[in-house]
Amino acid sequence: MPDIFDKKTRSYIMSQVHSTGSKAERAVFNWLQKKGYKFTTHSKNLPGKPDVVLADRKTVIFVHGCFWHHHRNCPASELPQSNRDYWLRKIKKNSIRDKRNAARLRRMGWHVFTVWECQVNRNVDKAMRRIEKRLYQSNVCHEI
Repeated sequence: MPDIFDKKTRSYIMSQVHSTGSKAERAVFNWLQKKGYKFTTHSKNLPGKPDVVLADRKTVIFVHGCFWHHHRNCPASELPQSNRDYWLRKIKKNSIRDKRNAARLRRMGWHVFTVWECQVNRNVDKAMRRIEKRLYQSNVCHEI
């Protein structure tokens, strides 16, 4: 299916997509604050600039956009038909970079969790309970 926008309009739309501050990120931040977790955001000192850094728990959380990080079997991750080769390369590079950053963080002793945009937008409490459960299972979490 060809793009419904002309090149100039599509360029403008894509320029409005930012790497931080998504609706899903804000929902995760608000949930963590409400639960009393102490965290920082987008640490430039860690590989991949994790969206959430729970330093006292040596844990990072990435809030991945389904399109940009290719969430398998998610309708939002469907690639555009126009300029398909470009998008395939771009998304593949993002995916490789994500895996490399997660591996580096794990080697540094960090627990790495990913939550997907569609999961958060559908039900932030359910998505965050899943993260919280994994924190407890890996003996990372302590009573707050």
